[in-house]
Amino acid sequence: MTASLVLRDATPDDAGLIAGFVRDLADYEKLLHEAVATEADFADAIARGHIASLIAELDGVPVGFALWFHTFSTFLGKRGLYLEDLYVQPAHRGHGIGKAIFRDLARRAQEAGCVRMEWSVLDWNAPSIAFYRSIGAKPMDEWTVQRLDVAEIAKLAQQEA
Repeated sequence: MTASLVLRDATPDDAGLIAGFVRDLADYEKLLHEAVATEADFADAIARGHIASLIAELDGVPVGFALWFHTFSTFLGKRGLYLEDLYVQPAHRGHGIGKAIFRDLARRAQEAGCVRMEWSVLDWNAPSIAFYRSIGAKPMDEWTVQRLDVAEIAKLAQQEA
């Protein structure tokens, strides 16, 4: 008997599951100390429509998730889909679940009129990079991510003109 994969939309009731997957992903990425989002944070963000998420279930058991939101390209004048996180439990990797999630997201992006899908990957994560290349993703080597954290945002916001 083959396992049955179901990808379903997450609801605010899935916030605890999402928070757990985020912690598992952060641990894998050696960033667990940065994963401070709570179940309430995810429930609120889903309820307000700030994010969307799906849960991957294998024979009814959650084994992974994806979380995304829409962006906008001023150059193209169209929406994009930004994949913030995708995680499949280690025991279930290599069986097509990640590819199924990406296919589902590509269909959603297409239906929403998105002209691009984007995400970030740590430069040391060779297995994920190889997977992304296998589905046709291209690195944006000429771009670097820039970030202001809470302290820097507050400092900049308080500066006089």
